[in-house]
Amino acid sequence: MNPLLTLPATALAKKIRQGEITSEQTVKVHAERLRAANPRLNAVVVPRLEKAMEEARAADAFLAAHGPDACPPFHGVPCTIKESFAFAGLPNTSGLVARQGKPAAIDAPTVARIKAAGAICLGLTNTSELCMWMESGNRVYGVTNNAYDPRRIAGGSSGGEGSIVGSGASPFGLGSDVGGSIRMPAFFNGVFGHKPTGGLVPNTGQHPCPENELSFFTTTGPLCRRAEDLMPLLRVLAGPDGVDTECRAMPLGDPGEVNLRDLTVVSIPGNGSTPVDARLLDAQERCARALADRGARVVNARVDRLRHSLAIWTAMLKSVDQTPFGELLTARRPVRPLGLLADWALGRSPHTLPAILLALVEKAPLPMKRFLREGRLLKEQLLELMGDNGVILYPSYSQPAPPHHVPLVQVVHWNHTAIMNVMGFPVTQVPLGVTRNGLPLGIQVAGPPEKDHRTIAVAMELERAFGGWTPPWTLPKGY
Repeated sequence: MNPLLTLPATALAKKIRQGEITSEQTVKVHAERLRAANPRLNAVVVPRLEKAMEEARAADAFLAAHGPDACPPFHGVPCTIKESFAFAGLPNTSGLVARQGKPAAIDAPTVARIKAAGAICLGLTNTSELCMWMESGNRVYGVTNNAYDPRRIAGGSSGGEGSIVGSGASPFGLGSDVGGSIRMPAFFNGVFGHKPTGGLVPNTGQHPCPENELSFFTTTGPLCRRAEDLMPLLRVLAGPDGVDTECRAMPLGDPGEVNLRDLTVVSIPGNGSTPVDARLLDAQERCARALADRGARVVNARVDRLRHSLAIWTAMLKSVDQTPFGELLTARRPVRPLGLLADWALGRSPHTLPAILLALVEKAPLPMKRFLREGRLLKEQLLELMGDNGVILYPSYSQPAPPHHVPLVQVVHWNHTAIMNVMGFPVTQVPLGVTRNGLPLGIQVAGPPEKDHRTIAVAMELERAFGGWTPPWTLPKGY
């Protein structure tokens, strides 16, 4: 494989500015990898490879005319973007059949910021229907497969991003996350992902666009094959856009200033309700030891309130003013979940089964006051455990990437990621090599609000310790 397929986006940008490689060469190599990998992945569902090549040649011409100092930070570097983000002139269905044939009129602010930073989009990537399930598949584009094993899930809802970045065909991508939709695809496909502090990055221009306070729990962030790209990309994406009422200016620290010897690492091995695979627990222990060897103080903790993670997440999302999911699914027409389910059983539904089931259960009663209180107390407890200079190590999921459709019978296993959204914590997903049968391992690193640089610094250190992303083509045949 071409070595350009393994470099960070920041390194590619530097080489382009210094004239060691051209943008055209860089985009071409990634486009060729995409053409080779995508037929078995179905990750990029709206390709724009010819247009990307035109933009790469224009980037090279700009560099020749104006010099490297005039170039933005990701000048000439290829990337991908989740299809649920508005990209002017391209589809923005979010996997909903009813939205076909209605291209986006303008770019989402985060898309515009990535373009302004010089990156060149190779295409838009697949998602679950309306971004509300952990397996990326819909009636518009079909199902996305895992970068390491096409029989397994890529995760959701940013599964197309996880799969194509994990395949090596894209240095980084743009995703969104309300219950783990950046971190689970990053975990299942062996790459880095970052869920920012709630309110750090605007969510404007997505479909569905989170409303009111829900935008605090929903976050937009990057998926990358190398950890060093996370903070530069976060700097590009962060900051108010004047539309998202929950987005505000926050200080962005420097990962390079984080001293591991001053760090408290709180290792929590699970939530007590969803058993965690022994291979993931072993990887978590290895992370804790590696950080301890570098001077960090490691504390092992059990937090009983995490048993209620799914109920807390559900209650906190229900407590904010938002359009019900069923109404989004049916374009605000009266919702008849049982009728939707009957149409699906007869093979005439335009919707996926997970979306219908969500519309069916979202009105189920829940003791709201109890779990809102539990959520407040849980956040206080986790902040107290971390103290002034701490992070949390926490499982990413119950197991490495499961086969397709298994999540339908393991419905609550994504509660490990979901709870961090309603806590408002920044969380970096870190790859930790692969299992004996070639499936990615990983860990979540969470921190207090506005300490994104701290979780990213730990991710960078763990990459140095364990190697980070393992390119699929480096694995022995038969994996």
